[in-house]
Amino acid sequence: MAQNRPVRATAGITALTAAAFLAQGLAGPHIALQAGFMPVRLTTMVPFNAVPFWLTPLTATLLHGGLLHLGFNLLMLVYCGRQVEGVLGGLRLIILYVIGAYGAALGQFLVDPGSTTPMIGASGAISAVIGAYALMFGRGQVKRIGPFSGVVVRAVWLAAAWVVLQWGMGFVTGGSATPIATAAHVGGFVTGLLLAYPLLEWRYRYG
Repeated sequence: MAQNRPVRATAGITALTAAAFLAQGLAGPHIALQAGFMPVRLTTMVPFNAVPFWLTPLTATLLHGGLLHLGFNLLMLVYCGRQVEGVLGGLRLIILYVIGAYGAALGQFLVDPGSTTPMIGASGAISAVIGAYALMFGRGQVKRIGPFSGVVVRAVWLAAAWVVLQWGMGFVTGGSATPIATAAHVGGFVTGLLLAYPLLEWRYRYG
């Protein structure tokens, strides 16, 4: 289903995220508090300079807990993003990624609205790309199970594998200070599932 199209949006997001990680090292350890997504900020003022709350779902995607965290995220982004961009085009991939970041933040907020732990990492937004990928490239590759089509089965397996991978990465790196935001991954993934077909229709109906 993928087409021979430039994947500039995927490359651009990847380069921007990698550059932000390098800048993060210069910004100091408090950058996670200032630019990470902290659910409690919706109702509580913070006693320090910070990025406006409504922007933090996006700025959080530019921060990572370490090189391994960044590397795994960008690997999945490049693998799935280039395929999805080949079908949707660059603009729609960016829209998917941005809305996915907000969907991930919403998922995390709904399960823990009073959390004071900043959520960082691009995995929530990438989960939206993975969700779209699962629907676009899942047909005929996985057998149906009972009433569930191969597309649904593939999507569930891919979502589970992604969450387990993130959890395992956090365990290996000993990142207990910034626990894996499973709800954000689910929120991003569901966002990708919901947006995949509308974005496809937009692409092939209007160009």
